Amino acid sequence: MDEQITINLTPDEALVLSDWLERVQMTDLSRLVDDAAVWALIHRLAGTLDKALPGVFAADYSERLEAARRRLRAPVDDDGGPSHPGD
Repeated sequence: MDEQITINLTPDEALVLSDWLERVQMTDLSRLVDDAAVWALIHRLAGTLDKALPGVFAADYSERLEAARRRLRAPVDDDGGPSHPGD
């Protein structure tokens, strides 16, 4: 049990995931998440992300979050990078 799994996220991915996890925690999803072990993991992930993201408590959080969402929604090319129309 000493092994750990590391998940790497971009700052945009971490911010969007953190927001989603916060909303999950504030919603009654007991029919979907009916296992206390899953809830414990959700809380741990959310707490870890909150500590790692200085912008979570910034005054312009909503703008930062929306900008991150826009960037993540942008189409990607075959190499995994952002797609640029007309290239």
